[in-house]
Amino acid sequence: MRIHGVSRTVVREAVSQLKSRSLLISRQGSGVFVSPEPASQPLAFDPAVLGSMASVVQVVEVRRALEGEIAALAAVRARRPDIMAIRQARDAIDVATAAGGDGVNEDLAFHRSIAQASGNPQFTLVLGFLEQYLREAVRVTRDNEERHAGFADAVRAEHDAIFIAIEAGDPVAARAAATEHMVQAARRLVAGGMVPPHAAAATDATVAHAALDRRNSTERGSKR
Repeated sequence: MRIHGVSRTVVREAVSQLKSRSLLISRQGSGVFVSPEPASQPLAFDPAVLGSMASVVQVVEVRRALEGEIAALAAVRARRPDIMAIRQARDAIDVATAAGGDGVNEDLAFHRSIAQASGNPQFTLVLGFLEQYLREAVRVTRDNEERHAGFADAVRAEHDAIFIAIEAGDPVAARAAATEHMVQAARRLVAGGMVPPHAAAATDATVAHAALDRRNSTERGSKR
C-alpha cells in the first residue's frame, strides 16, 4: 500500500470488486488468492460505452443485430397474451409521453415484451443485461426525437409496423420493420446533429449497408 500510495479503504474496495467478478477467492485462515480461470466468463461491456455519442451509435448497432431476429421469432411464436402485452407496452409509450415523461422505460419495456414473445428466454436475459447500456442510448435518441418535428411520429409509426407484423404472424415483415426501426434510429441521430462528424460518415455507411441487406431480405421473403 505504501508503494502505491493508496489507503486500506481503496485496497478493500479493489479486492471486493475483483471478488465480485470471481477473479479473487478468500480462504479462511489463509488469505486472498487469484481464482483459477473459470470455464465460462461473465458477459460485460467496457463502462466507457456509456461515455460518448459514438458509443451510443454502437449500442444502436448491437440492437439492430438482435432485434430483427427477435421480432421475426415473435411473429412466429407469439400467442394471444403475448400480442396483448406488446400492444399494451406500445400504447404505454404514448401515455407516458403525454403525461410529460420521456418514455424511456416504456420504450425499453416495448422491446422487452417482444423478446418475451419470441419464446426464447435467452433473448430476454440478453436484453435485460443490455438495458444498463440501452437506457442511456434510448434516452439520447428519444430526447433527440422530441427536439425535431416528425421524429416522434416516425418512431410511433415504426413501432406500429413492428407490432402489426408480429400480430399478423409475418416474420419477414417483422424482421424488416424491427431492423428499419434501428436503422432509422441511427439516421435520426445523424440528422439531429447528435453524432460527431467523424462518426456520422461511418454511421451513414452502415445505414446504407443495412438498407441493402434489408432490401435483399425482403426480396428473398417475397420469392418464397
